[in-house]
Amino acid sequence: MIPSDFRVDPADYHADLEQLRHVRETVFVAEQQVPIEEEWDELDPHCRHVIARDLQNRPIGTGRLTPEHKIGRMAVLREWRGRGVGDALLVALIDQARTQGWTEVSLNAQVSAESFYARHGFEPYGPRFMEAGIEHQAMRRTLQPMSSEGRVTARPRGPSQPLQDFSSLHEATAATIALVQGARREIRLYSRDLEPVLYAQPEVLDAFRQFAIAGRGGIVQLILQDPAAAQGAIHPLLTLAQRMTSVFQFRTPVDAVDLQDPSAFLVNDRDGYLFRGIGTRFEGDWSPALPSRNRQLSDHFGRVWERSRACTELRALGI
Repeated sequence: MIPSDFRVDPADYHADLEQLRHVRETVFVAEQQVPIEEEWDELDPHCRHVIARDLQNRPIGTGRLTPEHKIGRMAVLREWRGRGVGDALLVALIDQARTQGWTEVSLNAQVSAESFYARHGFEPYGPRFMEAGIEHQAMRRTLQPMSSEGRVTARPRGPSQPLQDFSSLHEATAATIALVQGARREIRLYSRDLEPVLYAQPEVLDAFRQFAIAGRGGIVQLILQDPAAAQGAIHPLLTLAQRMTSVFQFRTPVDAVDLQDPSAFLVNDRDGYLFRGIGTRFEGDWSPALPSRNRQLSDHFGRVWERSRACTELRALGI
């Protein structure tokens, strides 16, 4: 769900400088021992900044977008990590880049955070390097620009790597159906509560039903962060799964970081994927066949699956 205990807003560098300093100097200077003269540079006044604040209007996270089309200075206070703040900041910066019509953004990721950015579609390039005494990896992501009406324009990257951004429930639904129908024998779905507004739609349910009865030995693996919510809503996809226990497998995370991950995604075994940085927002990117992105998300899913537990509360219903 979109977190209710914080918000992310555009920041004015001059008006919000004190709050930006509080977060960045706490994280980078005090915690990571980055020299303060390296933390603040001549680009700062010319960047687009975002800031996360708690319900008491206290700053808890920052990020910036430079004129060179680079994302940087991503920082979240220690007590707020693992709660979706970094994801929300990154989504906000990507949205700002799209509104500028930029077709690519890049960043220098601390190696410890490389998997975080990979989950949001960033791909590494070039060798690792040291910056402010910390090992980094350059990464980049292709974007689709916004139209004048504020909608993401769908523009394939090419026949071998078609990537499209979407910005509505209708587009997310069509992409989901295409991915389920395109699967051979395996579908992996990562969600908080199986968002009924998407997965309870008759057309989506029918796509899963046809996959399940196709006789190909198909498997649908689902990771639900909040299975009780899906169960309490009497979700029709759970009803389908209850009738087809050999096809549908459920697990729920136990790791705090996994439980706070705000994203949602679906991958199939034909190199297709759909990713939404914030699971309750129906905007993101998808492709019917983009092997590198599919592999990133599939690997992430596999790691979470291995450290998750079986949903015994769903088995009590016969699942």
